[in-house]
Amino acid sequence: MMEARLSEINNQKSNITNLYGCDKSQKSEPMRVAVLRGGVGREREVSLESGRCVAEALRQGGVDVVTSDIRPDDMAILARKDIDVFFLALHGEFGEDGQLQQVFEDRGLVYTGCGPEASRLAFDKMASKRLFAAGGVAVPSVVEFAPGDDSAGLDGQLKKFGERFVVKPIRQGSSVGVHVVKSRSEAVAAACQVRDEFGDCMVESFITGREVTVGVLDRQPLPIIEIRSKTGFYDYQAKYIDDRTEYLFDTIEDETVRTRIAEAAMTCFDALGCRDFSRIDFIVSEDGTPYALEANTIPGFTTHSLLPKAAAKLGIPMSELCVRIVRTTAAKRQGKKV
Repeated sequence: MMEARLSEINNQKSNITNLYGCDKSQKSEPMRVAVLRGGVGREREVSLESGRCVAEALRQGGVDVVTSDIRPDDMAILARKDIDVFFLALHGEFGEDGQLQQVFEDRGLVYTGCGPEASRLAFDKMASKRLFAAGGVAVPSVVEFAPGDDSAGLDGQLKKFGERFVVKPIRQGSSVGVHVVKSRSEAVAAACQVRDEFGDCMVESFITGREVTVGVLDRQPLPIIEIRSKTGFYDYQAKYIDDRTEYLFDTIEDETVRTRIAEAAMTCFDALGCRDFSRIDFIVSEDGTPYALEANTIPGFTTHSLLPKAAAKLGIPMSELCVRIVRTTAAKRQGKKV
């Protein structure tokens, strides 16, 4: 079993290495990269930290880096003619929802990550869940609670969901606004609160199981990470502040289940039309079924973040990961040898 697992990891590393052209003996022309961070969404602080970590990693890799705290009313950085690649480290609104990506497309600029449509679809949790389900991936039962909907009607719809629920905004990330509740009355109250605060809301059935995530790097699934929060819920505190949260590899012993998770991640990636990299989150039920929760088209790049952890598991440190992303982006979008 151990030899098989080591072989699997080595094969993954070889695939990623070949795709990203990491022959360190090759010399490339100097590249200037603009790291965009901050923005205007509720995940601004996380985005600032992601951008700081990316910029530091790129500089360690010998890349000429500039940074910009970009906003809808200040996009002057996009007019610079000396930027080869824009590295998007923006999370949430105006970073991950397709708006900024459309600006790049309209201006013909080279940027990392998914395009406008994939970003928009992934950011909309209801739209993405429909696509996941259409692709044959299991998703939790869900009901949308839109402005104008009646709370009594919501209570009636939830009767078939059990007695535990997850209430969340449809278009937010980093577990912003998410509530885990243990009764229909609590779910209805939380849904009213979320809808009033964010303008939209969805209520999912709570799936008992193990929380895992799968990074996808240029169409290659990375090692599965199991997340174990000390509070029992992987919320904003557990993600970015609590150092007790555990991120574990090699905890899914059943090879069939591992394969199902990896295949489900790729199905979700393709259903959205993703490119370059993304991260797909799942709950794996007791019978080994991976239930897709959401896709992150600009996953975090902080010290707590999971895509860099998964890459590091394959022997790809943060600096090498970020340099490879910008080099590959330039090669794909410009047809440029890098």
